[in-house]
Amino acid sequence: MLTTRTGKDLILATRDFASENNLRSWWSILSTLFLLVLALAGTVWNFNIVLRLVCSVLSGMLILRFFVIYHDQQHSSILPNSKLASSLMKVFGVLVLSPSSIWKTSHNYHHKHNSKLRSANIGSFPIMTKTKFLSLSKRQQRKYLFVRHPLTILFGYIFTFIYGMCWKPFWSYPRRHLDSLLALSFHFGLGIFLVLHFGWETLVLSLVLPCFMAHAIGTYLFYAQHNFPEVTFSDHKGWTYEKAAMESSSYLKMGNVMQWFTANIGFHHVHHLNAKIPFYRLPEAMKKIPELQMPKTTTLNPVEIRKCLRLKVWDVESQRMTPLPN
Repeated sequence: MLTTRTGKDLILATRDFASENNLRSWWSILSTLFLLVLALAGTVWNFNIVLRLVCSVLSGMLILRFFVIYHDQQHSSILPNSKLASSLMKVFGVLVLSPSSIWKTSHNYHHKHNSKLRSANIGSFPIMTKTKFLSLSKRQQRKYLFVRHPLTILFGYIFTFIYGMCWKPFWSYPRRHLDSLLALSFHFGLGIFLVLHFGWETLVLSLVLPCFMAHAIGTYLFYAQHNFPEVTFSDHKGWTYEKAAMESSSYLKMGNVMQWFTANIGFHHVHHLNAKIPFYRLPEAMKKIPELQMPKTTTLNPVEIRKCLRLKVWDVESQRMTPLPN
């Protein structure tokens, strides 16, 4: 009789998948980069406005895919010993307003403290208990709700990336996050260049719309993967790494096209169980490890999105995320 593996045994079962194929890693990077450059070129050197708009949307989706690949490289799950890959990804991080100095530290913290109720909200959306929320002043409540508001997530380009990943880190620790200043300077400098040489239309189609799309979808994905109806949160005593991966990280079901554009980030419970598994091996790990095949799920269906966005506080009594208390 097969026994269900838990804890360290389950984590150890994922180790066979935490190895990469260098050729496949490079192919994923270079093919995505080639398509992105081609799509961005189509937003500038194209006389048909409809085709330019199509190229703009495609650029946004390719930025999203490359961002997840960047995220994998920052976890050292792909090409950890390649100086060329490391340099390329650092440049990409600056270009998309997610410099590696802040992304790597905040995201690593998130992995180590995912679903802990009393940990600092570094690299994740803040979670408060119902009791804690009701004890706050109105101003503090508004601040908490603003961070979790659907419009804040939609405008992740501004609030999560321009402010959260660049301006705030540099303002707080300027020497530590000089790449955040570099990212802001380059981004706005590029915007001025596009306006002066190609006009406002090109600025929108080549920079603003692609970044807006990629950052909005990316911010929502990050939110929904840890804020969904069946999610659970724990105090320090009840917290384990494996439990946080399996019960506090969702499997976000997608079609094949979206799965490609998001580089399998929807297999988030597998990723949190072992962040060293390359993104292209996450489906394989889930398929071959029975314990990973009954995860807590959500989808990109508008009904499911609404359910996730309505969640505001953790109710200790019912052990579930709930909308605003009355």
